[in-house]
Formats: sequence, structure tokens, C-alpha cells
Amino acid sequence: MAELHIAIVVGEPSGDALGEGLIRALRATSNDPIRFSGLGGERMMAEGFPSLFPIDELAVMGLVEVLPRARQILRRLNQLAAVLRADPPDVLVTIDSPGFTHRLAKRLEGRSFPIVHYVAPTVWAWRPGRARKLATLVDHLLALLPFEPPYFEREGLATTFIGHPAVETIATARAQAAREAEEGRSFRQRFNIPADAPLLAMLPGSRRGEVAKLLPVFSAAIAKLAERQPRMRVVIPTVPNVASMVLNTLPNLALPAQVVSAPAERYQAMLAADLALAASGTATLELGLAETPTVLAYRVNRITAAIVRRLVRVPHAGLVNILEGREVMPEFLQERCKPDLLAEALAQLAEDPAVRQMQLDACRRVAMQLGTGQSPRPSERAAQAVLKVAAGGRRLLNAPQ
Repeated sequence: MAELHIAIVVGEPSGDALGEGLIRALRATSNDPIRFSGLGGERMMAEGFPSLFPIDELAVMGLVEVLPRARQILRRLNQLAAVLRADPPDVLVTIDSPGFTHRLAKRLEGRSFPIVHYVAPTVWAWRPGRARKLATLVDHLLALLPFEPPYFEREGLATTFIGHPAVETIATARAQAAREAEEGRSFRQRFNIPADAPLLAMLPGSRRGEVAKLLPVFSAAIAKLAERQPRMRVVIPTVPNVASMVLNTLPNLALPAQVVSAPAERYQAMLAADLALAASGTATLELGLAETPTVLAYRVNRITAAIVRRLVRVPHAGLVNILEGREVMPEFLQERCKPDLLAEALAQLAEDPAVRQMQLDACRRVAMQLGTGQSPRPSERAAQAVLKVAAGGRRLLNAPQ
């Protein structure tokens, strides 16, 4: 069997999680042995992926925040492009992080291999012209949301709806939680959390910049919430690159807290929690799929916020809210990201069964839209699409010049 060379490039932890699932699905689906190359995070490297350099160097959020790191990011971008040209793969899969991956695709113009981009840009939310631009940069797009393909197909870009990978991540975690509960090893038991204590999951983000902005606000909100819910416990699911920042906060937190950073424990924590306070992003969708009532918050540099507000075309930030067309997860963004407002919204979720049920019903509807219970799973659909494009890329690489 001929070896298949698949390059994958990610730029942040959320893409690393998608890359991990894709690697597993590719190995399970391919009839040929696969050699991987490119750029990945800890989860991909745990699957044997050889990352060219640490993705921590790229995990910067915000238009202003990226400026001090611009020279280093540019150097790494050029390094990666040179490696891919020197050792061309059968297919390159770029995952999310459009600010980085789209610039990489631009540097690879005239390449001898196809590019599949995984996660469609949110052109339905802001800057619709990105669909046309992306169609000039890549050869195939994997979309996570059912309404996305037409935005890109009308620009001539082949697009496959695969469903959202968070669906299978949460399904796997739920099955594992059920097994462990039967064995007397539930999440609460492992961390000595009383069965009758309300449990709050706090997720202040996966990038150092957003954690620095949100963690003080979240901690102050918990202090206010503790006045009404003194028996509450806190679990903080995080990622390794910001775990030390979170751990430094624990001595000042008003409620007993536990930090978990292993991927499996992160999702177990979401399932075990009674409610959550989370930074806007993939985590809020994961919490929705885990059926954990959530309050969503976010804050960025004022200049970044002003620019984004002029561009955004949708009324909500959270994906659950966008898919429902209304605010079912309370959103507290920028000026409204304040401890007293967050604490009050969390108290409502903890104390009002009707408010909780309204959010849970909406989350279940969203789960069905995103492929819950369907086969093949999103990562398997992604692998099938990548292998199909790779077969064409192999023919292109082997064609007479």
C-alpha cells in the first residue's frame, strides 16, 4: 500500500481538538497508511502527530492583542509555508484560525496539492465577502452548521456539511460518565464533591489574553453568587496553556474549586455541573449539548470591540442562541460583562426551574440540528471528505509536469 501524506495545520486549542478527532477518523477510515505533518497542539501530538512548533505562539485573540506578536507569527507562517512546499502533501487540511490559516493558503498559491479548510468562516455573521475570498484560496470546505454550504457553493467552493464535532465529543463523554457512575467513580466522587452540592462550571477561555480579562470578572461574580449559594462548589475545566493562570486564582475564589485540564475530565466536568459561566466560544455550544444551563460572557480590548460591532450582522454571540434565533443562554458582552449581572443570571439558573427548563429545551433542539444521534459521526464525515480530496491530490502530484 502506498503511504498517504496528509498535512494538518491548526492555530489554537479548539482546532487542536478537531485535529485530534480527524486524525483518529482518518486512520480508521483510510485503506492506506498515513504520514502526518504540519502544525498541531498537545492533543494531536498525543496521537503521534509531529508538530513543527508549539501552537501557543499563535493563540492570540483580538485585532489589537495580536500586534505585539505579529513579527513572530509572520516568521512562523513563512517557515510553515516553506516546509509544505519542500515536502508537498497529498492534501493539506487547515483547521479554523482564519487569520493564520488563510494567510498560509495565500502563501501557497501555485501549489501542487489541494487544500481542505475545516470550519467555515462565519460569513453569515460578519464580512460576507470572505466567502468569495476563501473560494480563491482553498479547494474544499467542511462546514459544521447545516445552513452554511449555500454561502460558499454560490461562490464555486465545494462544501460538505459534516455536523458539529462537539456532538460526538459530548456523546462520548456522556457514555463514559455513565460507565464510571455504575462503577462508583463518578466525577463528583473522584473529586469529593457532595452529591447534593450545586456545582458551577467556570470556563474563562482557552487563550491567555481572554483568561486575563475574564477571570477577575468571573471570580468577582462567584463571590457575589456565594452570598446566595454558600454550599455551591466550582469546577474549572481549562486547557494546559492557561492552567497555571487559573490555578493562581484559586486561593482568592470565594467558593471551593477544582481545576481540571485533561480533555476527558473537561467534558466530564461539563456533564457533572448544574450550571455554567463560560467565555463565548465553542465551550458554550459544548455546554449546551451537555445540557448544562449556561451564562455566556465576553470582553475584549475596547478598540477591538468597536471594530467588531461595526461588522457583526447577527444579534447574538452564542451559537445556541444563533441557531435558536433568540437569547436562551443569557449573554453579557463587553460593558455588560459585570460581576453583579453575571451573579444574578447564574442565581436565576440555579433557583428558577422554569428558566432552566427553557434553556434545556432549546439546547436539545439545537443538538438535533447539529447531528446528535446520526451516523456517520462528524469526524468520520470529515475524514471521508479529506480522503476523497487527497485521492485527487495524489493524482495531481503524480501527473507529468
